[in-house]
Amino acid sequence: MEQLLDELRVNIVETLELDDITPAEIGVDDPFFVEGLGLDSIDAVELVAMLEAKYNIRLTDMETAKAAFENLRALGEFVQQNRAPAPSGGDA
Repeated sequence: MEQLLDELRVNIVETLELDDITPAEIGVDDPFFVEGLGLDSIDAVELVAMLEAKYNIRLTDMETAKAAFENLRALGEFVQQNRAPAPSGGDA
């Protein structure tokens, strides 16, 4: 899980172009919205797009998204539970 959280930190900073914060500064329990990272609704849309592109997770329910975007820990658990398995490379 720690590796996934580190990966998510990097993806969040890169996706949202957070120039004033490093991935290491994102605590697992820091709120994403209002306090903490101070993200807004446009950032949420970009996070949804990032989840689709990087983890093949499609978020269509706003209540689920709200819970998943509470903080890094919640997002990590959500990704871990919902990410699609990587397609097999056909190595035989």
